[in-house]
Amino acid sequence: MTPTLLPAASGELIVRNARYVTVHEAAIEKLADRVIRGIKEKEINIENFSQHEHHPSAKDPHAVDWIFLIDTLNFCFWTPGADATKWKVDGQTGYFALCAAINRAMRDGIDITNPAYYSKITVVQLESILRSDTADTKAPLIESRVECLHEVGQVLLDRYGGKFENVVRTCDGSAIKLLQRVVEEFPCFRDEAALKEDAGDGSSTETRVSFYKRAQILVGDLWSCFRGEGLGRFEDIDAITMFADYRVPQVLVHFGTLTYSDELMVVLQADKLLENGCREEIEIRGASIHVVELLKAMVREKLITGHPDTDPRCVNAILLDHFLWDYRRKHAAELEYIPFHKTISVYY
Repeated sequence: MTPTLLPAASGELIVRNARYVTVHEAAIEKLADRVIRGIKEKEINIENFSQHEHHPSAKDPHAVDWIFLIDTLNFCFWTPGADATKWKVDGQTGYFALCAAINRAMRDGIDITNPAYYSKITVVQLESILRSDTADTKAPLIESRVECLHEVGQVLLDRYGGKFENVVRTCDGSAIKLLQRVVEEFPCFRDEAALKEDAGDGSSTETRVSFYKRAQILVGDLWSCFRGEGLGRFEDIDAITMFADYRVPQVLVHFGTLTYSDELMVVLQADKLLENGCREEIEIRGASIHVVELLKAMVREKLITGHPDTDPRCVNAILLDHFLWDYRRKHAAELEYIPFHKTISVYY
């Protein structure tokens, strides 16, 4: 069996074989100028993670286990149907609603970051922990979230003394080692797909590609929380790509760096569910990774040639993802004209 390509190589291969998406380098160069402005104005900065009210600081003794728990549960927050009531916690939606719910549980004395607790958590307990501001709304995919918690909690207890920190320490400061350890040890993080390529003679070959959204964001959150030091020091952090979800592609389309074929746009505008692993979904996610890799290279080149006072290493795919994701939240109404793809999955 051929090995699975890592996300950066997967994105490049997917774009090379794309049928439904097109990447536009001229628009990426324009976006690079916007990114440089963001760097200058501290809009793009490693400090921004811990400065967010819902995120822990490196000094928090629960920080590592909190990050692992959050990224185990960090998937599929979108609400089916245009008129559906959104799941909200303390007024927050999506990812930040999850953070708010976990922080609320900790304030209430629930030992939620302890795998001894969540490896045996029940649906009723998790429903209570993730309860919404409105009684008639529940967090999506509760049963799947419980299954994920049971899976990862048991592995931590059986192999790592109940601490995710022990997983990190086995990886010798390598982001890729940690990424591979996570997807090998915890199957619910194994965000992969099969890409079929036309061989030119009527036959086709199949390549295993990866996106590893939650596993990469886990590495990225550790790096961000610890500011690239201590447990967050990874010599190869640049190998981590953006986190291919359903919202960042919306921003990339908005900036013109990515366009969808008319055929794909019809599907998205009709709000049709895309099956996890289908060609259209693979292309959207793979192209997003590739665009941000190109963006990272262009930003660094522009910094070297035009901004010698700024270290080009101040930007990587993690920080670019943070910027793009935050941009979508800040300009949500403005971006509504672009449909986002909808997939029910535990991977993102």
